[in-house]
Amino acid sequence: MPEQIQARVEACYQQAETFFKQRFARPEISFKLRGQKAGVAHLTENKLRFNLQLYRANHEDFLRQTVPHEVAHMVAHQLFGPRIQPHGEEWQLIMRGVYELPPHRCHSYEVERRKVSRFIYRCSCADGEFPFSAQRHALVAKGRRYYCRRCKVTLTFSGEQRQE
Repeated sequence: MPEQIQARVEACYQQAETFFKQRFARPEISFKLRGQKAGVAHLTENKLRFNLQLYRANHEDFLRQTVPHEVAHMVAHQLFGPRIQPHGEEWQLIMRGVYELPPHRCHSYEVERRKVSRFIYRCSCADGEFPFSAQRHALVAKGRRYYCRRCKVTLTFSGEQRQE
């Protein structure tokens, strides 16, 4: 699977080299990207990172749009320097002129969100329920206090926890 992405990266570089009539340094390619981003270009490190989970779920569009999108960032950086906008006119020129693709800033892939724990805090109001993140719950354990804006009572942990 990563071989197809690597082959597409190389094809994109060859296309840019033919268009601009100059050679571009090839980046290191990593597949250790998770979360909502499909790809990331680390310009100063000359490194591309891709999300294999999103690639598996969106194979064709990923190869057609995402890979050239990230390579265009690298090419724009090498051509125009570090002071350009990430999705500015230089990057758009490469997307349209070299790859003949629409310069979409973001993908529209369905991303599965991970479950998060919420710790339920209460006050004396009738409907006073406050779901806290694990980070905020840990701050309470260290002594931080939170208050209800309506009744001004300190929120207390109910002992309940739920997944969202």
